[in-house]
Amino acid sequence: MSILEILLQTVSAADPSKLGAAIGAGLAAIGAGIGIGNIGKSALESIARQPESTGDIRANMIVAAALVEGAVFFAIVLCLLILFV
Repeated sequence: MSILEILLQTVSAADPSKLGAAIGAGLAAIGAGIGIGNIGKSALESIARQPESTGDIRANMIVAAALVEGAVFFAIVLCLLILFV
């Protein structure tokens, strides 16, 4: 049984908004992983070019990653509210 068949059975059996909320939460988590990965990659490249500014780059990286995670947590909570309410 393919994933498409499972999704079609789920949509026909349940409310489509619940499926959309579940997919939205998954996409938010995937987007966060990609975003934080890009932040880390850029920080490592910057540190490799200018090792003397490691502390400043690391601090800015942590702040940027925290902002990304905050936005993603908001999106996931919103999707879970739609899913269970």
